[in-house]
Amino acid sequence: MYARIAEFENRDMSRVDELIEMVRERARSGRDLIDAKRLLMLIDRDGGTALGITFFESEEAIAEAEPTFEQMGDQISEGLRGRRKSVEIYEILFEDIADGAKAARVSTLEGSPDGIDEGIRFIKEQVIPAAGDISGWRGIVAIADRKSGRTKTITLWDSAESLRASEARADELRRQAADALGETITGIDRYEVAISEVAAALRS
Repeated sequence: MYARIAEFENRDMSRVDELIEMVRERARSGRDLIDAKRLLMLIDRDGGTALGITFFESEEAIAEAEPTFEQMGDQISEGLRGRRKSVEIYEILFEDIADGAKAARVSTLEGSPDGIDEGIRFIKEQVIPAAGDISGWRGIVAIADRKSGRTKTITLWDSAESLRASEARADELRRQAADALGETITGIDRYEVAISEVAAALRS
């Protein structure tokens, strides 16, 4: 599985709920991105930024969907969707997402690609069981760019309050993960989970 992550900035947050409903309606209609497996839409209302994360079975499926993404960008005004800052493709190393996620923490780490598999094994065996005991935990997605060595972990929480309450423990677990991966933590961002749906649910 692979994830396409589009980052947007300078969004008019007074219209963000309108955008969320538009994206959800288009996804449920089934007319766009018919090969998509899951959609995550993460919003930072204070910062005016957002991530659109779409899961696909392969990199080829993402490439085939790219014209549709461009068409959708043309159909939704920049004032509503924001300016697209970047698009990145990552391999999904594992995902475990429960229902009810309302907040997300996205941690970015960078280092040598050589340590990715061993680091991910450590995260699965050590970090996730510990994180799962934290109140409000709703799951995790771990993704990597094996060429650059960049990895991201997206942890999901049942509320912004649970996310904030988990900060100290999350810092400790993040350092353990970085050590296991042989990587450096380069970014930590926090978002509201606006949409978190599998494709079948979106189209039902």
